[in-house]
Amino acid sequence: MHLSENEGIEGNTFVVTGGLGFVGSALCLELVRRGASQVRAFDLRTTSPWSQHLKNNGVRCVQGDIARKKDVEKVVRGSDCVFHLASYGMSGKEMLQFGRVDEVNINGTCHVLDACLDYGIKRLVYVSTHNVVFGGNEIVNGNEALPYFPIDQHVDSYGRSKSVAEQLVLKSNGRPFKNKDGNCLYTCAVRPAAIYGPGEERHLPRIVSSAKLGLVPFKIGKASVKTDWIYVDNLVLALILSSMGLLDDIPGKEKRPVAAGQPYFVSDGSPVNTFEFIRPLLRSLDYDLPKASLAVPHALLLGKFFSVIYTILYPWLNQWWLPQPPLLPAEVYKVGVTHYFSFLKAKEELGYVPMVTPREGMAATISYWQEKKRKSLDGPTIYAWLFCVVGMTMVFCAAYVPVPLFTATGLFFFRSMRVVRMVFLVSTALHIGEAIYAWHLAKRVDPANKRGWFWQTLALGIFSLRFLLKRARK
Repeated sequence: MHLSENEGIEGNTFVVTGGLGFVGSALCLELVRRGASQVRAFDLRTTSPWSQHLKNNGVRCVQGDIARKKDVEKVVRGSDCVFHLASYGMSGKEMLQFGRVDEVNINGTCHVLDACLDYGIKRLVYVSTHNVVFGGNEIVNGNEALPYFPIDQHVDSYGRSKSVAEQLVLKSNGRPFKNKDGNCLYTCAVRPAAIYGPGEERHLPRIVSSAKLGLVPFKIGKASVKTDWIYVDNLVLALILSSMGLLDDIPGKEKRPVAAGQPYFVSDGSPVNTFEFIRPLLRSLDYDLPKASLAVPHALLLGKFFSVIYTILYPWLNQWWLPQPPLLPAEVYKVGVTHYFSFLKAKEELGYVPMVTPREGMAATISYWQEKKRKSLDGPTIYAWLFCVVGMTMVFCAAYVPVPLFTATGLFFFRSMRVVRMVFLVSTALHIGEAIYAWHLAKRVDPANKRGWFWQTLALGIFSLRFLLKRARK
């Protein structure tokens, strides 16, 4: 397919569901750059890290719920093409909120399809996932001829709901509009690999946060396991090319769009072990990956354990104080079982070729995270927190709480209660002194986080202060 760079974009109106997200915002900006008449970013949120930048570039941000049909109809009316990116339940606690996953991914997609048919929107590009064909089975250089993974065998509601939604989208291709004007809806599905890039908000933040706290105790699976990744700019390119592939007025292809009813795998084209892929990023942030590995069957048992625990905690899944589950079964398969796909079909039919290499993409991602780390409060692992907080609490209880168990514990380590109290007072004085020093040093080195450095050093003492001193040396 050989078209101009802005074919089907200039002068047209576009709707991007999930438009305030990482990929959605990048797509909105690229559509504006290519001359779209209007771009509407439809999202449940009113603000995001990209919302102000979108508004500054003329993108119209529309707040609404994809699960409410009236909200969808309102934003879709009068557009020429819809990019349906909005989804729920990809990772973490969201994966266990089964009702909301189906409400957004299946019902929301039905609302988008109905609105397109009601208001005569000719083009719908659906962002799917390779999980529609993958559910823990090894796949090497797979292609679009692979059958859908059995619906009842998916280990997570996200993969199952996305599979149902994609099939609904592709089967709706060619359906006539309800106004019976002779035109019809053209649809296609793009199945991206794991997405990365500066600002990505699902995979990498969770990995970096866990590595910072020392909560990545092992790798999963063999070193030979490989998976796909795709840089955000490459995915945006694939989406735009897919929308062009749905144009029905191309000479020689009238009423026969090349992409109509088709799914497409897209990636950077460089399968790699997940842990080796993220290693340069973690090393650039002074975090390390563990050397130990856990076999997939054992990791699955651990994932099922956390799945049961968090299912019991279902009423509180949306609470801020409940951390993300360390591991879930679907995530074990994602990193521990080989599955990567060829983008040959997208290349031949859409002209898709990755613009950004994995090396360039990771370099940009590393630069983003290094800058983010420089602006944020750094600190030790969770084990240092436990050692300091629990240790100081125990010394205080041994010194001042008249409970035989605490008293006996204090006397086991020290000669007398007087020494126990002395140890607590000296430790407290040192922490206070280190916290005051951290405050003054942070005013010069990291003024934006001076309060954070004070309170963290008050709690952790030298375990926190050494990170600030390291930053001062740099």
